[in-house]
Amino acid sequence: MQSQKPVLGPAKAWGLAFAPIYQGNISIMLQEKRLKPWTIVRSLPNVEKVVVGEFRSWSDADGHLKILKRMVPTDRLTVVFDPVVQA
Repeated sequence: MQSQKPVLGPAKAWGLAFAPIYQGNISIMLQEKRLKPWTIVRSLPNVEKVVVGEFRSWSDADGHLKILKRMVPTDRLTVVFDPVVQA
């Protein structure tokens, strides 16, 4: 009998798709962040910030912000530009 390679189940394959892959000192995760520098941030009462979403353009972020403010008017939401700085 021949030995067969193990087949990855759907959950395992899904997890591998989102694993960071490093190429030198720049990872694919940093590349993804560079593509989406506009961020919607929710301010919590204890001075903590929570990222709600990341967007490629300011207009996309602003459109989502307007919708979120209509849905949850009590939340303190802000659009910020969050560039990735390489060390």
